[in-house]
Amino acid sequence: QVQLVESGGGLVQAGGSLRLSCAASGGTFSSFTITWFRQAPGKEREFVATISGRSGTMLYTDSVKGRFSISRDNTKNTAFLQMNSLKPEDTAVYSCAARNMWSASNPKEYDYWGQGTQVTVSS
Repeated sequence: QVQLVESGGGLVQAGGSLRLSCAASGGTFSSFTITWFRQAPGKEREFVATISGRSGTMLYTDSVKGRFSISRDNTKNTAFLQMNSLKPEDTAVYSCAARNMWSASNPKEYDYWGQGTQVTVSS
């Protein structure tokens, strides 16, 4: 059974930075696609960024390109989301998810989820 645990969320002023971590246990971490989703109050969960297991191919949603960076350390079974130049509209619960196949932006296609971490950006 794969377990994912996010950390690193918090309250930050607009323009600030946060680094989220997604620590995995169980399974073969290097084979998983890891994706970050976020959900703001009253809104649907949305795709943020994804990274493939072996090649490290990355994709981002347009609204975070140039500001967010996804990465992973397969030796530590951990993925990261570096968030810079944060905006109030980035406020949401951020969750990491894993699947054995290459990326999908549809959260319904993911097998494993973390509990989420709150990111709040004040103006």
